Amino acid sequence: MGGFPERLAAVLEQRREEGLYRHRLTLESSQGPIVSVNGRQYLNFCSNDYLGLAAHPRIVERFRSAAIQYGVGSGASHLVCGHSAPHHQLEEALAEFTGRARALLFSSGYMANAGILSSLLQRGDSVFEDRLNHASLLDGGLHSGARFQRFPHNDVSALKAKLASAQGPKMVVVDGVFSMDGDTAPLAALADACGEHDAWLMVDDAHGFGVLGERGVGSTEAAGLEVSSVPVLMATLGKALGTAGAFVAGSEVLIEGLIQQSRNYIYTTALPPAVAAASLEALSLLREEPWRREHLAQLIVRFRVGAEQLGLPLMMSASAIQPLLVGDAARAVDLSKRLSEAGFLIGAIRPPTVPAGTSRLRITLSAAHSEEQVDQLLEQLAVSWPVS
Repeated sequence: MGGFPERLAAVLEQRREEGLYRHRLTLESSQGPIVSVNGRQYLNFCSNDYLGLAAHPRIVERFRSAAIQYGVGSGASHLVCGHSAPHHQLEEALAEFTGRARALLFSSGYMANAGILSSLLQRGDSVFEDRLNHASLLDGGLHSGARFQRFPHNDVSALKAKLASAQGPKMVVVDGVFSMDGDTAPLAALADACGEHDAWLMVDDAHGFGVLGERGVGSTEAAGLEVSSVPVLMATLGKALGTAGAFVAGSEVLIEGLIQQSRNYIYTTALPPAVAAASLEALSLLREEPWRREHLAQLIVRFRVGAEQLGLPLMMSASAIQPLLVGDAARAVDLSKRLSEAGFLIGAIRPPTVPAGTSRLRITLSAAHSEEQVDQLLEQLAVSWPVS
């Protein structure tokens, strides 16, 4: 067996042969419906900036003023001296907004999910996860030491059968909105199943928070669930709010327990205070401007109706994530390149992110898009499809 360089080279070569090699884009502009890459402007349909807040002037100004007051770096972990007033204010605001007793900030969604699951679960427990959960949830469950079981996507009956045969403490973990398919979890039915079998329900609402529900609280609000039905609610700040980081909201004992024992929280430098301040401003805009959610909802309907008229194989999704199923990885990459040449930025999603044979274009819509821009995308898709 060769050493590390040989091993890495073999992996890279295999990725190239299978059409799975990934390349980074380097943006030369802020996030928005139009971005600049290599000196050229593109219509951007691959960002998770769902409400169009990432470059909002009020949020930028709040970030700037907070950086002047608090500096750029937090300097330490939260439990040493890195916990500043904006962090505390944001946690209190998120707790109030989600209807929970407390909230706790993490530096990223991946860290939050891994930290939550590794802290709550231990050997002898059982954790049940949807087969299409985000990698951070799957990794957190696998590394927790608990008995890890996956159930078929959104199959509540299969989950109930597994819950019925499990012993000891049980936790069910799902995405509120699935990041690559764009569909939503059947949260009401999942909550009922957890209630019947004395299990805790954890929802990762990274792609629902700020977008779904009457007030934008997310998929749990849209499902009409009581706070008590979802003891662990996690969401990110880098999507609908347009900033960075993540949080978990829940009871006093949950949050205090995570503060005291989550290694991902304890041993990590806190988010820059200016990011927390900017997130506070974004949360204010979320409350003040419901038109953003309403406009996004209208764009989603407009796009799906247009795609249906063109006979495009869109997957079933009512969210801002609109996957166009291609199948073959190389064909998905080719279509993405052709759209890029026409001035449209849309990512090709391939294995291992999605199962083999289900490669797709992951089209994402934003409240910052106009109806005209959505129509331009449909016109270009009509020209570019079918894939040869």
